[in-house]
Amino acid sequence: MTSDAPWLIAGLGNPGPDYAGNRHNVGFMVVDLLARRMGGSFKRAPKAQAVTLEGRLGLPGVSSRRVVLAKPLSYMNLSGGPVAALAAFYKVPLEQVVAVHDELDLEYGALRLKCGGGDNGHNGLKSLSKSVGREYPRVRFGIGRPPGRMEVADFVLKDFSGGERKELDYFVDRAADAVETLVVEGLERAQNSYNS
Repeated sequence: MTSDAPWLIAGLGNPGPDYAGNRHNVGFMVVDLLARRMGGSFKRAPKAQAVTLEGRLGLPGVSSRRVVLAKPLSYMNLSGGPVAALAAFYKVPLEQVVAVHDELDLEYGALRLKCGGGDNGHNGLKSLSKSVGREYPRVRFGIGRPPGRMEVADFVLKDFSGGERKELDYFVDRAADAVETLVVEGLERAQNSYNS
């Protein structure tokens, strides 16, 4: 871990109000909550097609960590370029670039934290891995599989259902806690606490 470099927390999603409530945008929802906890608002990023917020996560003092929250302004399948540009600009090592994203292979609301691995057909991860390499931490937020014969692309670009929305705030809050634990206490501690 590079002590002077910030952590880059990249929420993956699609920009614009039409996509705001989509399952595919849960990464944005988590970093939006982290931004509210930090008491700041996103601004256009220097040198990258993204909005960012710089601040600290964790308890004030020794245990807090410098972070840059980021939301790429490209579409999901082009997320890698903006994240790579931000990592270069802030000199963030790969092990401190965190992707927060939706995951079809986990039931709704389940969390899994891991480092590295494949992209599992996720276009945002595919783009990110191509741009920065594979060995970065991921906070995977379960959205479940599409019902019946619904296409995956249609499912991820639909808003959470009414039933799902009843629990969404709780699950997003838990995912934000997981990100904070990852940054402050490390991957293993975060996995032990949040891998459901």
